[in-house]
Amino acid sequence: MASNNNISIREAKDIPADASLPTEYGKFRIRVFHEQTTNLDHVALTLGDMIGPDPVLVRIHSECLTGDAFGSLRCDCGPQLKSAMEMIHQAGWGCVVYLRQEGRGIGLREKIKAYHLQDEGVDTLDANIILGHPADARDYRIAAEILKAINITEVSLLTNNPDKVEQMNNLGIEVVDQLPLVVGVGADNLEYLSTKVQRMGHSIDLDSINDIK
Repeated sequence: MASNNNISIREAKDIPADASLPTEYGKFRIRVFHEQTTNLDHVALTLGDMIGPDPVLVRIHSECLTGDAFGSLRCDCGPQLKSAMEMIHQAGWGCVVYLRQEGRGIGLREKIKAYHLQDEGVDTLDANIILGHPADARDYRIAAEILKAINITEVSLLTNNPDKVEQMNNLGIEVVDQLPLVVGVGADNLEYLSTKVQRMGHSIDLDSINDIK
């Protein structure tokens, strides 16, 4: 029995999860990578050829439904994703690795529980710990595997997170440059960002944040 495109059911199973993706930031290529241990699908979003004399501009972005899809102002995730795509478009080439690691790796339900604790005055780090999770449970091994699969081994990494830089270097992806991505700062996430700087070592200029108060 054939589908509308005259592709048999057996053949359809072999179609790669790889397609063009026109966006407001340019025409990207989207590829899906399945992680067997977690049964999650992750994405490599690339623009241009991943070949050049310079390190590839890369953003490793952990899923944030509230920020990426709903425009939440509690975090800076949505603006970071959009800014990374825009910077890659301006550069003419680069890659966003989108990881299904919601809530710094604790999942959506637990993240919203953490939000509840934050509403009661607990900071973002202690909220995770009270719920029995690490402050940051993310593991970037799958990100390194995805980058290597698309022939990226040297990167200019768009991140404020020193742990991400260290993990990637240890996993065989050379971070030639760390490029801070300080966007989306506002009154609703000042405490969240201040905690990330003071307790997690993120590269954000606190003076510029305090100017917003």
